[in-house]
Amino acid sequence: MFLPLRDENPTRRFPAVTILLIASNVLIFLAQAFSHEGLVYYVQKMGLIPYEITHFQSLPYLPRLSPALTLLTSMFLHGSVFHILGNMLYLWIFGNNVEDYLGSFRFVFFYLLAGLAASLTQIAFNPNSRVPMIGASGAVAGVLGAYLLLFPGARVMTLVFLFVFIRVVPIPAVYVLGFWFLAQVLNLGLGGGVAWFAHVGGFLAGFVLIRGFSRRRGRRLWMN
Repeated sequence: MFLPLRDENPTRRFPAVTILLIASNVLIFLAQAFSHEGLVYYVQKMGLIPYEITHFQSLPYLPRLSPALTLLTSMFLHGSVFHILGNMLYLWIFGNNVEDYLGSFRFVFFYLLAGLAASLTQIAFNPNSRVPMIGASGAVAGVLGAYLLLFPGARVMTLVFLFVFIRVVPIPAVYVLGFWFLAQVLNLGLGGGVAWFAHVGGFLAGFVLIRGFSRRRGRRLWMN
């Protein structure tokens, strides 16, 4: 098992959007967790339910937003502290460099489109699910896919733990992110409350979209 801690890939610009996304997710989580209604209420109200999208109707027994709106709101909801910490850690490590490459304005749209692609992938494979889907994982997966294409050779300081072996070692991003993606693919169909198809769909979307969003048309993307 491994956990990325930081990368050795400096940026030239202040990652304003990455920090804003992290702050927004954290503040929304805290506001909902400490609200009178609690997290469950907001998950039921603002989470994405595939059945509603594919059947063009809201479930009558839940306090729901418009199904179309939940495609956006679900990206900013998290079900637990570990859920949000994991997503925000990956967003901070890899998002700042993708934002630096695209520029802040393009990065906003890239992030949201990757998240939308992730959600639509999950819907396509589970069209009748009535379980609310939440989390920034799909959009963050898109950031990981973009990072893999842009900076495969960047060193990622990674906490590796295997039985008694525990050490922080630098590993090229191509291996860290490649292993992450492989793990998502191997878990497809296992369920367990995790939207695995959204992870895979978001990652592939980010890998493809980064070319269209690049403002440096003549520049080779496969960089170290």
